[in-house]
Amino acid sequence: MVTALIFDCDGVLADTERYGHLPAFNQTFAEFGLPVRWDEQEYGRRLAIGGGKERMASLLTPEFVAAAGLPADPAGQAEAVAAWHRRKTAIYTAMVAAGDLPPRPGIARITEQAHAAGWRLAVASTSAEPSVRAVLEHAVGPDRARDFTVLAGDIVPRKKPAPDIYLLALDRLGLSAHDAVVIEDSHNGLAAAVAAGIACVVTVNDYTADEDFTGAAFVVDSLGEPDAAPITVLADHSPATPGAYVTLDDLAAVLAGRDRR
Repeated sequence: MVTALIFDCDGVLADTERYGHLPAFNQTFAEFGLPVRWDEQEYGRRLAIGGGKERMASLLTPEFVAAAGLPADPAGQAEAVAAWHRRKTAIYTAMVAAGDLPPRPGIARITEQAHAAGWRLAVASTSAEPSVRAVLEHAVGPDRARDFTVLAGDIVPRKKPAPDIYLLALDRLGLSAHDAVVIEDSHNGLAAAVAAGIACVVTVNDYTADEDFTGAAFVVDSLGEPDAAPITVLADHSPATPGAYVTLDDLAAVLAGRDRR
C-alpha cells in the first residue's frame, strides 16, 4: 500500500512565523516607507488570513492607501503589493539560508523514517514557493528535500482553509485521501485537510495553541525527539498512542484506523 506524509510549512517544518515572517514583513514595510509595523499580537490576528500577499493586501483600507501615497486603482495597488511581497520573500529566504530559523523537533527524524518505509513526501503550503523550498531544505537537508513534491504559493485559486491545495497534492501524488496523513499547526490548515478528507495530526506553536482543533487525529506540542523532554499530547482521537515523541508507527496507526471502504 502506497501512503504519503504531507507537511504544511510555516509553524510545522520550522518556527517561521514569529522569528522569520514577522520581522521580514516589518523590514519590508520599513524599506518601502509604509506607515505600519505589526507587533506579535497584531501579526497573530493577521495569521487568520491565508497567504503573505493576502496579509499585505489586507492593509489596503482607504485610510492606509491615502497615508502611504499608494495608487488609487486596483491594478496599481496589486502591483505595489506584489513588489512588497517579492522583497519580503527575499528577506525571509535570506534569513532561512543564514540558519536563523531552526527546524522544529522531529521533522528530519520523521521524514527519514517515512522515506525508509517507502512513504511519499510532500509539502502543501500557501507561502511563496521560494520560501517553502528554503525552509524545507534547511529542515531535512537538500538531498532529502529532492524527494518531496512541493506545492506552494498561488498554485491553487483558494488558499487554506479551502481544501484546494490538499486536493491538488492528492492528485499530484496519485493517491486517495485515505492514503495520506497531513501534519499541520493551525485551525485553517486542519480545516483544509479535513475538507479534503485527509487525516490530520496537529503540532501546535505559540500562535496556534489556543485554536480549535476539533477533527484532528491527535494534537501534540511537537513531534519530539528521543533525546529531548517528552512531548505533551493535548488531544488524541485516534488509535495512535504517542509516547515521549511521535513515531511513524503513530502516523501509520492514524491511517489504519480510517474507514477504507
